[in-house]
Amino acid sequence: MRKFVILSLFIAGFGLMAQNAKGQGVIPEILRRLDLNNKSLQSLKADVTMVKYNPQLNATDNTVGSTSYLPKTAKHVMYVRIDWTKPVEEQISVIGESYELYRPRLNQVIVGKTGASKNIAPVGGALGFMSMSRDQLKANYTVVYIGQEQINGGATTWHLELTPKTATSYKTAEIWVDGDGMPRQAKVNEKNGDTTTVLLSNIRKNETIKSDIFKLNYDKKKVKIVKG
Repeated sequence: MRKFVILSLFIAGFGLMAQNAKGQGVIPEILRRLDLNNKSLQSLKADVTMVKYNPQLNATDNTVGSTSYLPKTAKHVMYVRIDWTKPVEEQISVIGESYELYRPRLNQVIVGKTGASKNIAPVGGALGFMSMSRDQLKANYTVVYIGQEQINGGATTWHLELTPKTATSYKTAEIWVDGDGMPRQAKVNEKNGDTTTVLLSNIRKNETIKSDIFKLNYDKKKVKIVKG
């Protein structure tokens, strides 16, 4: 699930390992704040910036947009929407395990399941780590504390690195968590050196979000529907 978002963006907690005493000391506080953030989060809106870097070509692609998110509850599945505005307009909606990707310039809608999709890959690849449970992270990753860093926009964060315990398509991932326990930035480091970094800014938590905004606005009779 490597391009949606999701902004399933929130972590119930980490089973973390550190490389040194400083890292060991700060990890319990990161865990506590991540737990508090996750438990209190009912909805999220944010601006999103995605940066893809190809070191072979020394080329960087920037994509800018916004996202809305409702976490999964006992009453409903997870809802995610991303509206890319630059450099081209695209809309992504994820409801449960199903997604739609609307490309107005092509008059095309791609539909499919998130788990098997290549069409929603860099965002989900980067942000998917933020929504994993403590048990999932502990079972699948070794996590180390890198240190405190300021990310783009000025927020001070804790920088964590995740290394898969089993073979995956990427080498490592990284997460930057702010003082409120909110994951602000995530990065996927591919084996070929490519990277995808997703930054959240202008974050608004627990505003009222109606589920009907996750229905994309297009004319089914006029667009070409493609199975992803």
